[in-house]
Amino acid sequence: MPTSATARRYAVVGTGARAEMFVRALALDHPDTAELVAFADVNQARMDAHNRWLTGLGRPAVPTYRAADFGAMLTRERVDTVLVTSVDRTHDAYIVAALRAGRDVVTEKPMTVDADRCRRILDAVAETGGRVSVAFNYRFNPLHEAVRTALAGGEIGEIGSVHFEWLLDVRHGADYFRRWHRDRANSGGLLVHKASHHFDLVNWWLDSAPVSVYAAGRLFFYGPAGRRHGYARDYDRAHGSPAAEADPFALRLADHPRLRELYLDAEGEDGYQRDRNVFAPGVTIEDDMAVLVRYASGATMSYHLTAYAPWEGYRVMVNGSRGRLELEVVESSFVSPAAAGALKGAALHGAEAAAEDGWATLTVRPFWAPPRPVPTPGHTRTGHGGADTRMTRVLFGGEPDPYRRSATARDGALALLTGLAANRSMATGQPVRVADLLTVD
Repeated sequence: MPTSATARRYAVVGTGARAEMFVRALALDHPDTAELVAFADVNQARMDAHNRWLTGLGRPAVPTYRAADFGAMLTRERVDTVLVTSVDRTHDAYIVAALRAGRDVVTEKPMTVDADRCRRILDAVAETGGRVSVAFNYRFNPLHEAVRTALAGGEIGEIGSVHFEWLLDVRHGADYFRRWHRDRANSGGLLVHKASHHFDLVNWWLDSAPVSVYAAGRLFFYGPAGRRHGYARDYDRAHGSPAAEADPFALRLADHPRLRELYLDAEGEDGYQRDRNVFAPGVTIEDDMAVLVRYASGATMSYHLTAYAPWEGYRVMVNGSRGRLELEVVESSFVSPAAAGALKGAALHGAEAAAEDGWATLTVRPFWAPPRPVPTPGHTRTGHGGADTRMTRVLFGGEPDPYRRSATARDGALALLTGLAANRSMATGQPVRVADLLTVD
């Protein structure tokens, strides 16, 4: 229990897998400053699973509320801050309701999935003066802090361009095509759900905002395309399907105790299936995307996201007037056959690093001088490079934030708008001015 009467009271809405990182941090790491007081969800079984885990950590279970009773929960449990970890398309409803009830909000990325919902959130922030923090944990990765420090310190001079390539391997990438994310109405597609992380990093590194976006992309590998490539098997979901037995893309929920509790055992309440066939019909998002962005600073970025790569990681190259900065991160060098149908790290997403080999290098290449490695103390291979723990220390523990890592609603909007403009560009074949979607002050 909290040892301080001034600890802020937190409620979590949306008790899927992503909530676990926040719940553990509230339960174990910040007893003097933060107290978990309630769960809200559309599914009672999922809330019950989190309460069982809480008691296993030696903490008391907390009251549970149906999502429809969200407002009553805020009042009855005297909530100070709401943690939103629900399906992306629902974020705005909880954020706006919490703000208008006088509560602060921490929301999982993306802040929302379209421009109208984003405007509702920004208007509510302006009307209420409430605070919305977006959990862009990648800002808290020591590697990314080192990039910001080097660029802000003028290591490579004025920035001319950025090239950013992100690779999701056939284990992690496939998982987006099993879940609710496969439907653009739920997630906004990977350029909103996943790439908002990356677009936010570039906004933060450049201290700038996107002005125009051009993009091209397609569903190349997953969905019906899997038949063309020879991977498709005829089943709808993996559990109980003989055709999925030897499929390296099948997720076996019964083999993962936590996922069984959260999803397989909870299906009777809402019918949600966590283990869809990644090649089954119904995928409305892309898996291969190229984006060109121009920023207010004059810099440009070329970005590519591939969701079916043989290895996982990313490369960032920043070109400047005095040299070049290069970041390479290999999170897993390959996907072993035994792990192909498992989740990243054989656990919940982001909780662990993958078992295969990985490494990270950050290098400054000045003109007329040898390249120089940049030290990155504090970087680990767990919890998004150590970022999760560092982020929750700021969000829940009140730790100082000299790097301005905590993202605001404005930051969330700017990251979202890059992805939304890219989606519109893919649909129309034309460049898109960000201001034509939404103006952010």
